[in-house]
Amino acid sequence: MDISWLKIEDPIFLALLATLFTWGVTMAGAALVFFFKDIHRRVMNLMLGFTAGVMIAASFWSLLAPAIDLASKDDPDFAWFPATIGFLAGGVFLLLIDKLLPHLHRRQPIENAEGIRTSWERSVLLILAITLHNIPEGLAVGVAFGAYGVSQDPQILTGAILLTIGIGLQNFPEGTAVSVPLRREGFSRRKAFFYGQLSGIVEPIAGVLGALMVISMSHLLPYALSFAAGAMIFVVIEELIPESQQGNETDLSTIGAMIGFAVMMMLDVALG
Repeated sequence: MDISWLKIEDPIFLALLATLFTWGVTMAGAALVFFFKDIHRRVMNLMLGFTAGVMIAASFWSLLAPAIDLASKDDPDFAWFPATIGFLAGGVFLLLIDKLLPHLHRRQPIENAEGIRTSWERSVLLILAITLHNIPEGLAVGVAFGAYGVSQDPQILTGAILLTIGIGLQNFPEGTAVSVPLRREGFSRRKAFFYGQLSGIVEPIAGVLGALMVISMSHLLPYALSFAAGAMIFVVIEELIPESQQGNETDLSTIGAMIGFAVMMMLDVALG
């Protein structure tokens, strides 16, 4: 894959472009609400499983593996330390946001809303659930491009591009997972689409902030990459896997996760 033309661009600008792309894919997924009022649970479980598989694979090949490689260059005997600390810190960060930000997972009664108790409507809480999900995705893309800006390593740039593609692939079902439930809640198709795509607007914001953070604190690069991976894995375990396992079609969600993982692995091996 010829990416030489990208090497002359500002990594912050690249992070912005990449996360605008992933936001655009969220819009495309949300646009399905113009054609469908509901998505069968079997199909949604398959899509959510696919999303989980992509995020797990991307967390390793595009974030954790480069973090370990970078740390190995400084101290091979303790390369595990930045990866472990950063990974766990990312999970703790998402845990704190999960406890504070009011949100409601798909197909859950409003009594099961998480975060600080509010009187917000169910529809708002549903939007916030996916918004919470999108923060680590945008952050991960931004951190990856910021890492390239610091290291100027072509392999890290390739990994950042592959991560963007992976996040884009799994953002399509995410956009659908917001807009279609809002349509069931009584929203017009136009409003359901608007709020569905709006859930992805945090990705460009988080992406630029992630790139800026890495460039300004270059000595923490392995920690930053691992941090983004930990945040993504937290979302997978806390949200995507449980939601994809709802109903009696758990085999489909498992197959979806396997396919998503395989697709991301194939992209990394073939293009990395």
